[in-house]
Amino acid sequence: MQQKIILHNSIILDGSLTNFEVNMELHYKIAAKYKPDAHLIGSNTIESGIKLYGNNSSELKKDFNKPKRNKDLPYWIIIDTKGKLINHLHEIRRFEFCRDVIILISKETKNDYIEYLKLRNYDYHVVGGKKVIIKKSLKLLKTKYNIDKILTDTGRILGNILLQKDFVSEISLLIHPIIVGDNVYTIFSDMLKSIDLELLKKEILHNNYIWVVYKIK
Repeated sequence: MQQKIILHNSIILDGSLTNFEVNMELHYKIAAKYKPDAHLIGSNTIESGIKLYGNNSSELKKDFNKPKRNKDLPYWIIIDTKGKLINHLHEIRRFEFCRDVIILISKETKNDYIEYLKLRNYDYHVVGGKKVIIKKSLKLLKTKYNIDKILTDTGRILGNILLQKDFVSEISLLIHPIIVGDNVYTIFSDMLKSIDLELLKKEILHNNYIWVVYKIK
């Protein structure tokens, strides 16, 4: 059976992914409803999140060990071929709702990043020559970690790649009651094809937020 991938994003009324304050409590409350086996996230999204919400804390000795957490918690799978998150992954590993971090890299990923991952006992996998091959990655995640349901709350680039390659089963959007105008960074502007959708859910949440879920036809 094909793995289920849910594209979950917080946006605003004019479709922007950025330049507004995300209601993180609501965003992750909805994400938790899906009970995913893993979150799939691009390194750019993680890097932006660390800048906004990270505390720039120093790495400690305990950060070199895998956390011992409930096995029902989701893995965080991060695509990071360029090693952008070197010296920052401990901030993600410390997140209490993350079982542990799995890194997907390519054959062109630099050795210093690979050594960094090895020393800190991160699971990492080479799944491509220049870029990570999504289909190969999904098969590996199913075989090695028994991951069937993946929620991807990532940026426009990875999200649109997954949509265009027909890997996404559902689109979940938490719409914030804001308009940013000229600063808009629209969620689907990189799409190169049309996709027909079927509305599965619409729910008004407190403070004028709207949660909508669409099935990919």
